Amino acid sequence: MTMRIERYEKAFLGVGAGMLVIFLLALGFTSISMGINLPGRAGEIDPASVRAIPPFNNPGVRELGPGRYEVVMVASAWAFQPNEIRVPAGSEVTFMATTTDVIHGLHVDGTLVNMMLIPGQVSRNTYRFDEPGEHLMVCHEFCGVGHHIMSGKVVVE
Repeated sequence: MTMRIERYEKAFLGVGAGMLVIFLLALGFTSISMGINLPGRAGEIDPASVRAIPPFNNPGVRELGPGRYEVVMVASAWAFQPNEIRVPAGSEVTFMATTTDVIHGLHVDGTLVNMMLIPGQVSRNTYRFDEPGEHLMVCHEFCGVGHHIMSGKVVVE
């Protein structure tokens, strides 16, 4: 009876170790193939003086060219600035955002826009808004007692 239990224990440990190796290989492969890495020094800014550094001293929507827009955003407890973004349908929008205080998240519902906003780092994400409509924009990282009210919207006209 004891031999049988030991065999099951060894099999269970083997399966667990095998799964761990498979998951680590999958993580390594996706990190390398998708270019996922830690933030570098190139995107650093001083979080204490974000509101004085261009372009974050004037957040908002800017037209870069026909059908191309840039949204400069600043997150702070517990608001996005700007909290309403309006772009025409069919636009390619590049979000450039940072935060002045703690880690925040930026998620635009119904899109692939999902960013971590880290104090001292500039985050970028580009998305094409093809369909007219309204998308809820929320903070997906707990940032304090007012986290639940930190929202905005993207209006595609």
